[in-house]
Amino acid sequence: MSEHSTIAEVNIHLRARPQDRMLIDQAAGLVGPNRSQFMMASALKEAKNILLDQSTIYADAKTFQKVMDWMDTPTEAVGMKRIFEAKTPWLSD
Repeated sequence: MSEHSTIAEVNIHLRARPQDRMLIDQAAGLVGPNRSQFMMASALKEAKNILLDQSTIYADAKTFQKVMDWMDTPTEAVGMKRIFEAKTPWLSD
Protein backbone atom coordinates (compact mmCIF):
# COMPACT_ATOMS: atom_id res chain seq x y z
CA MET A 1 0.00 0.00 0.00
CA SER A 2 1.44 3.33 -1.07
CA GLU A 3 1.99 5.98 1.58
CA HIS A 4 0.27 8.60 -0.58
CA SER A 5 -2.51 6.39 -1.95
CA THR A 6 -5.86 8.12 -2.38
CA ILE A 7 -7.73 4.88 -2.99
CA ALA A 8 -9.25 3.16 0.02
CA GLU A 9 -7.85 -0.36 -0.01
CA VAL A 10 -9.17 -1.91 3.21
CA ASN A 11 -12.53 -2.14 4.95
CA ILE A 12 -13.21 -1.13 8.53
CA HIS A 13 -16.46 -2.47 9.93
CA LEU A 14 -18.36 -1.32 12.99
CA ARG A 15 -21.81 -1.56 14.44
CA ALA A 16 -23.72 1.43 15.78
CA ARG A 17 -27.01 2.22 17.46
CA PRO A 18 -29.60 3.82 15.16
CA GLN A 19 -29.48 7.10 17.09
CA ASP A 20 -25.68 7.22 16.75
CA ARG A 21 -25.90 6.65 13.02
CA MET A 22 -28.46 9.46 12.71
CA LEU A 23 -26.23 11.82 14.68
CA ILE A 24 -23.22 10.97 12.49
CA ASP A 25 -25.28 11.41 9.33
CA GLN A 26 -26.54 14.77 10.55
CA ALA A 27 -23.02 16.01 11.31
CA ALA A 28 -21.67 14.65 8.02
CA GLY A 29 -24.45 16.43 6.14
CA LEU A 30 -23.46 19.74 7.70
CA VAL A 31 -19.82 19.57 6.66
CA GLY A 32 -20.27 18.04 3.24
CA PRO A 33 -18.77 14.55 2.96
CA ASN A 34 -20.69 11.33 3.13
CA ARG A 35 -20.86 9.24 6.31
CA SER A 36 -17.79 7.15 5.48
CA GLN A 37 -15.64 10.17 4.66
CA PHE A 38 -16.82 11.98 7.78
CA MET A 39 -16.13 8.99 10.02
CA MET A 40 -12.70 8.37 8.49
CA ALA A 41 -11.67 12.03 8.85
CA SER A 42 -12.92 12.11 12.44
CA ALA A 43 -11.22 8.85 13.37
CA LEU A 44 -7.90 9.90 11.78
CA LYS A 45 -7.98 13.27 13.54
CA GLU A 46 -8.60 11.62 16.89
CA ALA A 47 -5.97 8.92 16.29
CA LYS A 48 -3.34 11.57 15.50
CA ASN A 49 -4.29 13.56 18.60
CA ILE A 50 -4.00 10.48 20.81
CA LEU A 51 -0.61 9.56 19.36
CA LEU A 52 0.65 13.13 19.78
CA ASP A 53 -0.67 13.28 23.34
CA GLN A 54 1.20 10.07 24.15
CA SER A 55 4.46 11.56 22.91
CA THR A 56 4.23 14.77 24.95
CA ILE A 57 6.56 15.01 27.89
CA TYR A 58 5.70 17.12 30.92
CA ALA A 59 8.54 18.25 33.17
CA ASP A 60 9.26 20.71 35.95
CA ALA A 61 11.61 23.65 35.28
CA LYS A 62 14.75 21.88 36.56
CA THR A 63 14.14 18.76 34.46
CA PHE A 64 13.22 20.88 31.45
CA GLN A 65 16.53 22.75 31.74
CA LYS A 66 18.43 19.45 31.90
CA VAL A 67 16.72 18.34 28.70
CA MET A 68 17.47 21.67 27.01
CA ASP A 69 21.15 21.44 28.06
CA TRP A 70 21.28 17.89 26.71
CA MET A 71 19.75 19.05 23.43
CA ASP A 72 22.39 21.79 23.13
CA THR A 73 25.26 19.28 23.33
CA PRO A 74 26.85 18.08 20.07
CA THR A 75 24.97 15.22 18.41
CA GLU A 76 26.09 11.67 17.87
CA ALA A 77 25.82 10.50 14.28
CA VAL A 78 24.17 7.18 15.19
CA GLY A 79 21.47 8.76 17.35
CA MET A 80 20.62 11.42 14.78
CA LYS A 81 20.42 8.83 11.99
CA ARG A 82 17.88 6.85 14.05
CA ILE A 83 15.81 9.98 14.71
CA PHE A 84 15.80 11.07 11.05
CA GLU A 85 14.77 7.58 9.92
CA ALA A 86 11.85 7.40 12.37
CA LYS A 87 8.43 7.58 10.72
CA THR A 88 5.25 8.94 12.19
CA PRO A 89 2.60 6.22 12.62
CA TRP A 90 0.12 8.00 10.34
CA LEU A 91 2.64 8.30 7.48
CA SER A 92 4.28 4.86 7.61
CA ASP A 93 3.45 2.06 5.17
